[in-house]
Amino acid sequence: MTATIKAPPYSATLALHGGTFRSDPASGAVAVPIYQSTSYQFRDTAEAERLFALRQVGYTYTRTSNPTRDIVERRLAALEGGAGALIVASGVSARLYALLNLAQAGDNIVLSRDIAGADVLAEQLTRFRIEPRWAASPDAEGFLRATDGNTRVYFAETLPLRDLVLFPIRDVARAADRAGIPLIIDNSALPILVRPIESGAAIVIYRTAGPLVGHSTVSPGVLIDAGTFAWTDHAGRFPALTAPDDSYHGEIWTEVAARFKVPLAYLMRARMRLLRDFGDTVSPFDVFMLAQGVETLPLRMRTHTENAFRAAEILKKRTDVGTICYPGVGSLLSFLPTGGISRARRFLDALEMIRPSGEPGSIRSAASLSAESPDGTILLSIGLEHPEDVGSDLKQALDRSAA
Repeated sequence: MTATIKAPPYSATLALHGGTFRSDPASGAVAVPIYQSTSYQFRDTAEAERLFALRQVGYTYTRTSNPTRDIVERRLAALEGGAGALIVASGVSARLYALLNLAQAGDNIVLSRDIAGADVLAEQLTRFRIEPRWAASPDAEGFLRATDGNTRVYFAETLPLRDLVLFPIRDVARAADRAGIPLIIDNSALPILVRPIESGAAIVIYRTAGPLVGHSTVSPGVLIDAGTFAWTDHAGRFPALTAPDDSYHGEIWTEVAARFKVPLAYLMRARMRLLRDFGDTVSPFDVFMLAQGVETLPLRMRTHTENAFRAAEILKKRTDVGTICYPGVGSLLSFLPTGGISRARRFLDALEMIRPSGEPGSIRSAASLSAESPDGTILLSIGLEHPEDVGSDLKQALDRSAA
């Protein structure tokens, strides 16, 4: 008899059923319940001691864990193909936590120059006495040339807003693996459509104000641990995970993870140290809203891509439009209208349905001047409206702005 090998669920299924939650054990409710509680009752003092000594998994205080968060974290990890996830209060927190979890004073981090808010991130790292280094080019060679014995992380975005060119995750991940350095990827622009973990990324982060939520209602941040990086093989480079943590009973995070038989030393430290110390805790209600967005994510990303392709085709037919950048997936594209910055501003003012807004990835189409290109380049985020209506608004705004 031939054994039947069950294929892993598709993304559309995981968005609804990923993780372990099927229904609320108390009521049978199938929607993710909101556990609006800061504290939890322990069965006895012995259980409390085990929990705080990291000898038992459970809830101690909502800053580090919450049942609503746990449900959605498991779903996000399953959807991404990771071993675990952590939801924090904002995308800014997610990015900073992802880096500070490994780098300390005297270390350096190699960054892709075209990440969003590059100068702000560099200033933040410098305040922690961590040196930001810029890869000379967004490829494996560029990152390797900036690497030395104090390098702790490579960090890049899947789709930088500067040029909307996909980052070569697989090539840089291979180079990172040879150097013994984890690659962290911000995949905020292209959830579902790009799979950084499958291409070798060690950690994936999301700023959920974009398509992950999609509804412009909440903006948590997410860290997802692939569970594949061999921290102990490079123990000297990662003392944050492989040396005793004096602020947590001298625990060694790789040993804590081994004790619970999970490859989550990185995520455990982020949860138990950074959330404990900095407290960027997301509210259970915001997590519930994030779950609502995730459930429709595969449908939305498919429609975003189809509509953005149609918009790009409309712009290509215009004689008053110059350079058009569209990566072929997702909602984002950019174009340069003839007439420079003044024409671009008139175009934005002439839009009727498309919103002049700087939030990419929303269900509603938006347009803005590209902050990375002062020449008048327009950044478009194409939403879920009917593509004929999007096209009509683009055409009339271009016509009116030509005068």
